[in-house]
Amino acid sequence: MLAAFKSHSTFCYASVVSPPISPSEQFENRRGMTPFYCFIVFLCLSVANAVNFTPVYNWQNGMDYEWPTEASRKKALKDETFKPWNIEPRFMAVYKTRIFLSLNKNAGIPVTLVSLPTSSGSSAPPNLTAFPSWDKHDVGKLGRYCTKIQAARGLEVDATGRLWVLDNGSNNCKTKLWIYNLEKNDELELEYKFSFHGSTNDLVLDQTLGGYVAYFARWREEQIVVFNLMAKQSWVLNTKGTKWDGSIALAPKNKPRVLFISQINSPELYSNSGTIKPIGRWTASPTRMLIDSNGTVYAAFWSKPYISTWDTSQKFQEERFHTLEVGSRYSNWSFSLALDSSGILWMTELYQTGSSKPSYRLLKAEVGASSDFPPTSDVSTFPSTTEESTNSALIIGSFAFFLVLSCIFNLLLTLRIRKLQNSTEQRNAGAEEMEMPTLPNPVSPEMVHEEIENDLYGVTVAPPPRPRM
Repeated sequence: MLAAFKSHSTFCYASVVSPPISPSEQFENRRGMTPFYCFIVFLCLSVANAVNFTPVYNWQNGMDYEWPTEASRKKALKDETFKPWNIEPRFMAVYKTRIFLSLNKNAGIPVTLVSLPTSSGSSAPPNLTAFPSWDKHDVGKLGRYCTKIQAARGLEVDATGRLWVLDNGSNNCKTKLWIYNLEKNDELELEYKFSFHGSTNDLVLDQTLGGYVAYFARWREEQIVVFNLMAKQSWVLNTKGTKWDGSIALAPKNKPRVLFISQINSPELYSNSGTIKPIGRWTASPTRMLIDSNGTVYAAFWSKPYISTWDTSQKFQEERFHTLEVGSRYSNWSFSLALDSSGILWMTELYQTGSSKPSYRLLKAEVGASSDFPPTSDVSTFPSTTEESTNSALIIGSFAFFLVLSCIFNLLLTLRIRKLQNSTEQRNAGAEEMEMPTLPNPVSPEMVHEEIENDLYGVTVAPPPRPRM
C-alpha cells in the first residue's frame, strides 16, 4: 500500500503541472486556482503518509490459553502457575493462515510458544493454542525436562514452510534451535543443542547456496552465533569490545547482505558486512527489528509506545511509523511484529487504559513489501475477515477514486483555460497586425524555444544582444 500511495502522489504531482505561460497569466491563474491546488496537494500528501491499520482481534479482558480441560485451568489459577496478566507477546511469525507468538517467560506463564488463526468466524478473540502441543512444553518450574521447550524467543518461517524457534533454555538446560515443518503436520525436523545457556533474543535467516543459515546475537555478550542447517553445525563470531542486546535484522536478498545489530543499553545501530561499524542512532534501544523486501527497517523499542522505520537505501534517519493511542499505558514489550509473504505487516499491541489488567490488540496493515522468504505456494494471508475491514476497504477505494477524479478534473480545467488563453492571444495578435506596421523579427524560433526550456528548467541565460536596426 505504501507503494500505491507513492504512485498516487506521483500521479497527482504530474496532473497539476500546466504548460508554461507568461508571469502575469501565472499570477492571475494562481490567484483563482490556489484553493483547488491546495486541496489537491493536501489529498496527495494525506495519501502518501497514511498507513491503514485494520483491527483483527481485541482482547480487552486479557489473553488466555486454550487449555486441555477447564479443570487444569482452574488448578493453574489456584496454585498460581498461571497468571494471565503476565502474558507478554515477544516475537511473532506468520505463515498462511496461522500466527505464531513467543511469550516472555514471566512468572505464571506455563507455555511460551503459541499459535492463533489469522481470521475467525467468531466475534470473540481466540484463545492461544500451545504449539506444537501442551506436552512439548516444560510447564511449571524450568529445567525439569530439557527435552521440552523452555523459553521460546526469536521466530522465523522459511520459504519451504518451516518454523524456526530459538529456545533460550534455562539454568539447567542449554539453548536450543527447534525446526518444525508446518507443511507436514507440524512435524519436528530438527532439535539442535548449543554449547551455552541463555542470553538469546531474536534470530534472522539467510538463504544461501549452501542452504539456510541462522544468525543471532547473544544478549549482553560479545558474540554473534551462526548456525548452518545443511551442515548442522554452529560457530561463534567474537566481537571484542562490543556487547549486543540481541535485536538483529538482515538486509533482503535483492540488496547487499548486511547484518544490522543493536548494542546493549544503547540506541546505537551497527552494521556488519565483514566489518562492524556504527551507522546511526535510534531514539531508544530496540527490542525487535525486521526488514521488508524493499529494505525498510521496522523497529520496536524497549519501554516506548511507538514503532519507527528507516529506509536503508538512504542515510540513517528514523521516522515514526505507529504510536499507541493517547492515554494508553505501555509496557516494556508493547509490540511484537512480523511480515508475511503478501506484503502485510502484522502487529500485537499490549496496553493498559485505566484498569490494572492489560489489554491486547492484533492489527494488520498492507505495506506493499513482503518478508524475505515468500512461501512456495501462493496463499494470501490478508483475508477480509470482519465487517470493519470491509468498510475500511470501501472507504479507501472511494477516497482513491475521488482523488483520481479530482486530479483528472484539475488537468482538464487547466487545459481548457490554456486553450481559451491561446485563442485570446491569437485574436489580439491579429488585431495588432492590422494596426501596426510589420517589423523585422530579431529573435529566431529556435531562440524562443530555447528560452522556454530555460524557464521550465530554471536555467538563467544572458539575453543575446539585439541587432541594430
